[in-house]
Amino acid sequence: MGIVVVGSTFVDIKGYPFDAYIPAGRNAGRVIEVHGGVTRNIAEDIANVGVPSTYVSVVDESGLSADVIARLEDRGCDTSHIRRTQDGLGTWLAIFDETGDVVASISRRPDLSEIERILDEEGDEIIASADSVCVELDIDEPILERVLSLAERYEKPVFAPVTNMSIASERVSSLRRVACLVCNQQEAGILFGAEYDEFTPEQMANTLVDKLDQVGLSSMVVTMGSEGSVYATAAGERGWCPAQVVDVADTTGAGDAFFAGVAVGLSRGKDMAQSCAIGTKLAASVIVTDENVCSRFAPEELAGLGLL
Repeated sequence: MGIVVVGSTFVDIKGYPFDAYIPAGRNAGRVIEVHGGVTRNIAEDIANVGVPSTYVSVVDESGLSADVIARLEDRGCDTSHIRRTQDGLGTWLAIFDETGDVVASISRRPDLSEIERILDEEGDEIIASADSVCVELDIDEPILERVLSLAERYEKPVFAPVTNMSIASERVSSLRRVACLVCNQQEAGILFGAEYDEFTPEQMANTLVDKLDQVGLSSMVVTMGSEGSVYATAAGERGWCPAQVVDVADTTGAGDAFFAGVAVGLSRGKDMAQSCAIGTKLAASVIVTDENVCSRFAPEELAGLGLL
């Protein structure tokens, strides 16, 4: 079954100005709709590098949701554990400036209660055959607890992205049950109650080693934008992976692609340095487009990623 991904599905409505964005003005531009949601993106990113992925989620009864399922299936993702409910699809409305950064957004979250029923009815089957599991740390707490318990029952590593660190940081006991946490520099500051914006990669990596021991985390990766990413493990391993220099079109989904690369690498037995390098390459392929996910990689490209 490969990597199981559990989480929420969104459709993103994204607006891009033709010229310099004026916050209080009328901005002419283009508006597009793309399939989104952190875990939905991750499930597709994993499939796009040729690794089997299974997505456990809910969508609604609309044609948009049918398109979401069809696209994932086309990419090779197992969608047999996605259910359709009245309020199962979320929406994210975002405005970007001329540099590709988000300047305003509004989000409507979906009702995820059906995921609990999926896990109650099919969870053992889903997790028992998985290589690893990815789940949002800030997902509804009963869902998170069910996923973590199933993963422990079948001895599967759990890799965790974060969409709201303010929620995730209150779940320290859950954090300690995760094999690897991936977040950005600002989110690390929220988690550890400190300010890291001015830290160099070396300072951030050294800090992580100390903080992992204090909090009781197994391993952690922190992305630092153009500075790349740093990683550390409870065993004292630490390192830095530089970012790739590319022309930025839209940063949406780059963090999700990075996470997917790390999860794929660790699931395939790569070390932290190799896994972060895979994540960096996937993230770079997203930044240069207005898509939310990495492109599909050809076999020869997968060899370049170290996956063959």
